Parts: sequence; structure tokens; C-alpha cells
Amino acid sequence: MLVGIGPGSVEHMTARARSAIAEADVVVGYVTYIKLVADLLDGKEVVRKGMTEELDRAVSALDAARAGKKVALISSGDAGVYGMAGPTYEVLFQAGWTPEGDVALEIVPGASALNSCAALVGAPLTHDFCAISLSDLLTPWPVIARRLDAVALADFVVALYNPKSGRRTRQIVEAQRLFLRHRRADTPVAIVKSAYRRRQNIVFTTLAQMAEQDIGMLSTVLIGNSSTFVRDGLMVTPRGYANKYDMDEGGAPRDGEKAGRSLSTGLNGWLASLQAEHAAGASAEQLAARHRLPVDYIRATLDEPLESEA
Repeated sequence: MLVGIGPGSVEHMTARARSAIAEADVVVGYVTYIKLVADLLDGKEVVRKGMTEELDRAVSALDAARAGKKVALISSGDAGVYGMAGPTYEVLFQAGWTPEGDVALEIVPGASALNSCAALVGAPLTHDFCAISLSDLLTPWPVIARRLDAVALADFVVALYNPKSGRRTRQIVEAQRLFLRHRRADTPVAIVKSAYRRRQNIVFTTLAQMAEQDIGMLSTVLIGNSSTFVRDGLMVTPRGYANKYDMDEGGAPRDGEKAGRSLSTGLNGWLASLQAEHAAGASAEQLAARHRLPVDYIRATLDEPLESEA
């Protein structure tokens, strides 16, 4: 059983996670995670592993399972989000395992750091968001940098995992530099350390001052988008209702908008305006620059006939 134990507090662990650990003969995990579930380990065989020993954890779990034992391999957060699910499948497939074989596997989901940190600071993830790890232990830095630049330009809310460690101190500075190419310096940022654990700490800052804050491996950095705001100690990203409804007039639809229908600036509305601008003399290159979209995409959309919205 690959068990996501959530942020680390027993109160935020799912019932299935608790029962999976209770059922297990053997519990395998990183030493810090083992400490977080220490109260649930009476009578268990416990296998503690250090940082960077993910593959060893998976091998130990597989060996114990093949010996006929029921095993809980634990991850903080969710096992499938920067957790043990990926390394475990790699080890299993390398060992010739199949789902129909002698070892059954269950993944027990848990709340990831972005969920728990978001809950503590308000509602920063209520519109499109993504997660990027700044750890370059296994991922080349140019790959990470391209992802950072792309999501900064695309105006995602971003959760940065593994932002900084004792040896990796420059990555967060480089991330800040890339984001400042596309985002305002006063973009809200929340830094949550040890969410729901004994040394929990929350700092609200801005993109311009982000890298100056106390950030470590137990921190998650939440960077807002162009609409995110902080008010009364809460970080909120609007869902977009104000684009369609007049919030000062009891939520009535704005002129040209209809409840339950796409925005006037949704796909169909945008395609119609694109065709009109092109008919008025704007080239595909000019339209691509105006909307910051690839020229070949603009050309392809111009070639497609408009369809009436159902």
C-alpha cells in the first residue's frame, strides 16, 4: 500500500490511510515521515530510510511483500505528487511485476502540500494552477527553467515544491528572475513552512521580495496570478465571476453576457472578433503578437469556419 499521509498531522490523514497503516505488518518510510505517524506504529516492523533513498524504500517494500507481509510504504502529502508512487512503479516494473502477479498494490491518496498550504492561507488555487519542483537532483535545470518561464507567461498560480535547501540556494533566485520577466513585482506570494506541523510558519510577501524570505525544504511557495490579492491576512485568487456578473448589482449578468453560456470573450466570441480583425486588415502575424499566441495557431483558427454556440 502506497500511503499518502497528508501534511503530517493525524487529523488531516484520511481514514483509509490510518486503516492501511493499521493493517500493515511492515511500515517503510523516510525517517521524518515515520516520526509523523509514530503513534500508529505499535507492534509494526518499521524500516526507516534517509533522504535520496527512495529506490531503496521501494525495494524494501517489494521484498517484504514478496515475503508474504502486508506493507505500508508512506509518503507525506499524496504518494502520487512528488511522492513514492513513481519510484515504486519503476522498481516494480524493473523487477518484472505485473498487476496480475503475486504482489497486489493499492495507492491511498492524501492531501498534497499545495492543498494543505492553500487551506492555511485562504483560497489561492481556485483558478488554474500548476506545481513545479525546483529540485535539480534528478531534473536538468534548463527543463525546470523552461517550465517556470512558460507558466509565468501563461499567468498560472504556481506552487513551488522543494524551493531551497542547504546546498541548493540559487534555484529560488533564478525562479524569481524568470517570473519577474512576466509578472508584476507586487504579485502576492505566500510561503508556508511545515503546514499543520509543530513548527508551522506562514509569511505573506511579494514576488520582488520572495527570495529574501526564510525558505527551506519544508517550505512550499505559492505565487499568485495577475488577479490574486491578499486581504485581511488571506490570499485569494478570484474564480472569474466578476468577468460575467456585476457583483455590485446583486450578481446580475453584465451587458452581453448570459448565465450558463460562455463569456463574450470565450472561444466563440474570441474567434468571431479574430475573424473581424483579420477581415479589417490585421495579418496573422499582427494578431499573434496582439494575443501572444503562435502564428500557426492563429492561421489555423482563421482557416476554420465559425460555428454557432449550441
